[in-house]
Amino acid sequence: MIRARHARTDDQEIIRLIKQELIPLSYTASPRDAQTIRELPKRMNGGVSLVYSRTKRSQPLGYIHYYIRDGLLLYDMLVVHPQHRGKKIGTTLMTQAETQAREQGVAVARLFVDHGNPRAQRLYAKLGFQTVRYYSDLRCYEMLKPLV
Repeated sequence: MIRARHARTDDQEIIRLIKQELIPLSYTASPRDAQTIRELPKRMNGGVSLVYSRTKRSQPLGYIHYYIRDGLLLYDMLVVHPQHRGKKIGTTLMTQAETQAREQGVAVARLFVDHGNPRAQRLYAKLGFQTVRYYSDLRCYEMLKPLV
């Protein structure tokens, strides 16, 4: 099921997943970067945070964070527990975000994916995203998808 993030009960697991699954793939962040870790809850409080879990109270199996601004859906973070990958959790979370964005008249989705994360690159391409630019200083790709 998809539900809103409950900071008090979800954040410990979400931050653990981000530290173990996302940050190691990033050229610009380190799992030992205390400032980056401290800023995660504040970052998650802006925009929209959704959790995929078995029940309303169970631990997150997946997490997505995104913003809808100026007619654009901007994906910020997507992480799925490694033991639950391949079960369409990430796709389901992204579909929910895109549905909400379309309801608000958004026409384009945008995301950035690290060069060192080919699995995510393949997923996003399969979901209709196209690479538009590579940022060598950040070692990441910008990808866009029309929502109309």
